Amino acid sequence: MKQVIGSAFSALVPVAAEAKDRGLPIRIGVNGGSLDPALYDKYGGVSPEAMVESALHEISFFEEVDFHDYKISVKASNVPLMVEAYRQLSEVTDAPLHLGVTEAGPPPAGLLKATAGIATLLLEGIGDTIRYSLTADPVEEARAGRQLLEALGLRERKNVDLIACPSCGRAEVDVIDVANRAMQAFGDRKLPLQVAVMGCVVNGPGEAREADLGIAAGNKRGHLFVKGRNVAVVKEEDMVEALVEWAEFINEHGTEAAIARADVAKAEREARLDRGTLLEEKGDDANHAQEKIVEIRKRVSSDS
Repeated sequence: MKQVIGSAFSALVPVAAEAKDRGLPIRIGVNGGSLDPALYDKYGGVSPEAMVESALHEISFFEEVDFHDYKISVKASNVPLMVEAYRQLSEVTDAPLHLGVTEAGPPPAGLLKATAGIATLLLEGIGDTIRYSLTADPVEEARAGRQLLEALGLRERKNVDLIACPSCGRAEVDVIDVANRAMQAFGDRKLPLQVAVMGCVVNGPGEAREADLGIAAGNKRGHLFVKGRNVAVVKEEDMVEALVEWAEFINEHGTEAAIARADVAKAEREARLDRGTLLEEKGDDANHAQEKIVEIRKRVSSDS
């Protein structure tokens, strides 16, 4: 091990010296798939402990030449391994940590793996920079990183955060279709708003009351709401267009101005009518939730 370290050290000295002279930072990267053979032998394969020891050895090379402008990564394609390695490393160094799941693969599976590892650590207060290593266009990698940071409240939102219900037995429209068309319509518009697409007017405005703007379906119409308050009714085919129009107005003038320009009394009256119609047609339990709960309990009981 000493011989390996010695040769690596001699190679790193001019690199560190040049970076120091130029004022350039360096990322020290440890990868679970390319550890020093001596560490494989010592730990019986790849482990968090092996990765952390490798990282500390790499750090020592730079410390020897008085270079401290670095960050460290201990990436692995195995998510639990990656998470534990970063946890252990964060306990033994104050150096900035660069998070990532290496060789995560193509979306959607790769996106899920990378997000699982990176988000877990960020929520624990571990990590300073991130990188999505997807088998995809680098633009997709950058977009995923931006969206994750916005979702965790670690980055100011610059684009629409579109939320939508998963649909249910009471949904009056194809929620998936409306949500996808809304995402395409908003595109890359700089509208830092949360916008909701809800399947029915019975629960939609209440469930998404924290959204800046939303729309819920009812009786072949779209019921627009701002911060949970009904503000307008539009034709079903105009739902997406109305969302974009109101979002642009709110972005420029604010939610209070949007509510002030609306005929709230009329919008709420129409929403009550359509809620009543939906409840009359499909009842309080449009998804037969009580029946499912009974079935699950019976199944669990019989298995035990």
